[in-house]
Amino acid sequence: MGPNPANSSPFTPLSFLERAAVVYGDTPSLIYNTTTYTWSQTHRRCLQLASSISSLSISPGDVVSVLAPNIPAMYELHFAVPMSGAVLNCINTRLDARTISILLKHSESKLLFVDYQIASVALEAVSVIPQQSRPVLVLITEDDEKIESRSSRDFDYTYENLVEKGDPLFNWIRPRSDWDPIVLNYTSGTTASPKGVVHSHRGLFIMAVDGLMEWSVPKQPVYLWTLPMFHANGWCYTWGMAAVGATNICLRKFDSDLIYESIVKHGVTHMCGAPVVLNMLSNNSNGVKLRNPVQILTAGAPPPAAVLMRTEKLGFVVSHGYGLTEVGGLVVMCLWKREWDGLNETERARLKARQGVRTVGCTEVDVVDTESGLSVKRDGMTMGEVVLRGGSVMLGYLKDKEGSLKCLKNGWFYTGDVGVMHEDGYLEIKDRSKDVIISGGENLSSVEVESVLYLHPAVREAAVVARPDEFWGETPCAFVGLNVGMRVNEKEIIEFCKEKLPKYMVPKNVVFKEELPKTSTGKIQKFLLRDMAKELGRSKM
Repeated sequence: MGPNPANSSPFTPLSFLERAAVVYGDTPSLIYNTTTYTWSQTHRRCLQLASSISSLSISPGDVVSVLAPNIPAMYELHFAVPMSGAVLNCINTRLDARTISILLKHSESKLLFVDYQIASVALEAVSVIPQQSRPVLVLITEDDEKIESRSSRDFDYTYENLVEKGDPLFNWIRPRSDWDPIVLNYTSGTTASPKGVVHSHRGLFIMAVDGLMEWSVPKQPVYLWTLPMFHANGWCYTWGMAAVGATNICLRKFDSDLIYESIVKHGVTHMCGAPVVLNMLSNNSNGVKLRNPVQILTAGAPPPAAVLMRTEKLGFVVSHGYGLTEVGGLVVMCLWKREWDGLNETERARLKARQGVRTVGCTEVDVVDTESGLSVKRDGMTMGEVVLRGGSVMLGYLKDKEGSLKCLKNGWFYTGDVGVMHEDGYLEIKDRSKDVIISGGENLSSVEVESVLYLHPAVREAAVVARPDEFWGETPCAFVGLNVGMRVNEKEIIEFCKEKLPKYMVPKNVVFKEELPKTSTGKIQKFLLRDMAKELGRSKM
């Protein structure tokens, strides 16, 4: 006995769409402004679009790129592009033209879909690519004739024209193997050396199903797209929401008022976002308390316990997880235990701020000593590198064998994140390896210092980085944004930290900023803050 065509058809998350069209055909799939599609319409539109993509001489394995915010076209392309046999490449919409051109050249993209609001940046990016290597350009427009007539001259096609001319009975191209690539995602911070993460149909099928189960997503939820779909394919909830027949509420941009309005208007039940999203929602609620609880899943950086408390007081039910672009979504979740319900809110928030335990779809998670490769003590204090193994780990980095071998070794994926393992088996991330501050030989976690800063009532956002120091080598330097109308000085912040932290962990400097620099996914850009700290010069005794 062994594999045969009946028992070994390749796993692919694309199959969720066919099923949704049958089970949830007449229910809403996508809502955006005044536009509403049903699941049967979305299925048909994706087939038509896949048909048109195939007709443009796009062969299986070719890369098709997209530059678009969270609009229906972006959602449809998550199905249509791989249904044509191509590999989907979603590009961060906040990148500059130079970086976009680097990614297009590195991926050898054959086709580029561009939202009309990013058209000028895309055209600038394409202009520096040799003519023979330039991708075919498709403009995504909205119902505005002026926009279309002004912008479409430089584009080869428009999105809706491709949908209209496609075959609704198109026999979509199924993967020949589980291991066929489905997406190419570039990790944040890419410049001259892009890290292109390649995922398989099998890996993202596992991730999509795993994400639904671990978050206990019911059938037919109402999902608000606050997490960018270009960020690890929306943690695979792009495909996952088709499996449960969700109503996807699309938002072109992140806006606190618009989010609260959408929650009320559409009866939103689920949403995702980085901790900075929680921070913005809790700081800009205008005293609003949700009538019905909204499940919100956060990841991307360790969330400060103070932010978790503020968010839950508004009526959000916060779940917390951990993952990376290289694993396609969240492979660690802070699963709640009933015995924790009776603890005080500070202790509950502290426990929820931990990353947690491996998901069902992840094989194993550990924290190891970087030199010996052996597991560290499960004492919640001994730090090491977080390593993972499981079905959703990437195939590797595109055109980077050395980079792939460096992190895929000894049977593990080495994440580059520093963490501790608690006695109860729960993982807690302490920092990125590059963000650990070494002061006088002591390794200190910037995240731990930030968590204390967030407890101060005046602090809206905070980040801690290393500043060069003549005596200690490095010392913590805090960058802080204050809540509107609040006043506080450097000395007060430092004294506040002294009450709650060991002396060596207390920031030696506090720099106040109106807004800390962030990526489009809401992560604070610490590399920019490190540069600012260096510009302050070496601190003296």
